[in-house]
Amino acid sequence: MPKFAANLTMLFAELPFLDRFAAAKAAGFSGVEYLFPYDFDKAELREQLQQHGLTQVLHNLPAGNWAAGERGIAILPDRVDEFRDGVARAIDYAKALDCRQLNCLVGIAPRRRGSRRAERGAGRQSALRRRCARARSGSGF
Repeated sequence: MPKFAANLTMLFAELPFLDRFAAAKAAGFSGVEYLFPYDFDKAELREQLQQHGLTQVLHNLPAGNWAAGERGIAILPDRVDEFRDGVARAIDYAKALDCRQLNCLVGIAPRRRGSRRAERGAGRQSALRRRCARARSGSGF
């Protein structure tokens, strides 16, 4: 049987964001996801999850300036430090919300002649793997 989670970024848009948790529960959902939790305090979100008996199933790593059209920064070679900080921030939120899945929006590769896209991607993958391993071991970021 498939499991569905309410995407609170998309569903119940007529309600203020924090009111969407109650709406999701009332609609029969047991899990929720949303694009980005970072505009809200972790304790506020955790309270909504607990109050309504919901599980946080997924959220994204910070993705740069969404309003300006950025859809992730992992691919951008000049934003490595920002990406690294974003991974740490996402893991911090995930731990606080007992969320076991994160999504990394890689971004849109810059158009450059002679670009070494594969090398950049391999470097990001390596950095992300190291961060994940440290998070799993509890040794920090």
